[in-house]
Amino acid sequence: MTAAVARETSFSRASLALTKRWLWRLRREPMGIIAALIQPAIWLILFGNLFQNGVAGAEGNYIAFMTAGVVVMTVFNGSMSGGVEILFDRESKMFERLVAAPIPPLAVMTSRFGFVLGLTAIQSTIIFLVSAALGVETASGIGGYLLIVLTGMLLGVGILGLSTALAFGLSNHGPFFAISSFISLPLIFASNALAPIENMPGWLQTVARLNPMSYAISNVRELMLEGYNWPVLGTTVAVLLAFDAVMLTICLWTMRRALS
Repeated sequence: MTAAVARETSFSRASLALTKRWLWRLRREPMGIIAALIQPAIWLILFGNLFQNGVAGAEGNYIAFMTAGVVVMTVFNGSMSGGVEILFDRESKMFERLVAAPIPPLAVMTSRFGFVLGLTAIQSTIIFLVSAALGVETASGIGGYLLIVLTGMLLGVGILGLSTALAFGLSNHGPFFAISSFISLPLIFASNALAPIENMPGWLQTVARLNPMSYAISNVRELMLEGYNWPVLGTTVAVLLAFDAVMLTICLWTMRRALS
């Protein structure tokens, strides 16, 4: 076995072991699992019925319009809080022990990314099942559903990069929650999650069009309501890949800085 293959095997085993650790932590908090899986469906039902007749520009069933926003908001919220477990490990010195094991620091990050993105994919599936029970049909079928999950993953990688950068850049979880809360609501409301961009004031339209969430939501909404729109899909993938590249670069820089 060459040195490169040995390193790859060690990295894979470490990532798998750490993923099992995240799952074990989740099993210890059954109410957290229930809340994480049910909350997005509750958002869909409440928001969809509350604004059913109150949003101009959302043609047809507002629950169908809202489903795309809830899917992306779920990915955003899950990813934005995804880095805090790494910060908890740093606070308790567990991260130092893991690195000394030796476990590659990058394995900690990749295992966390895989775990969080997998959980958000399950949440998204539940949202689609609930929306289907409420009479919403996905115009693009199963293939569209897979593209919707892919869109969520692409957005999730960038948001997780930001969250993990905060986890490595901050020394305790108090500022983490303060900063993530400060970021979350403005990004959600400055997107087309709840209403079409055309209904917003001019300055907010500009902000929404710079928001990566808006691109993800537009693509998901097209796939759900209209079917395949390849120009929208291509633009969304390009924007989200650029966003991911920037966030992951910042994340890796803060991780190396924290370990130096």
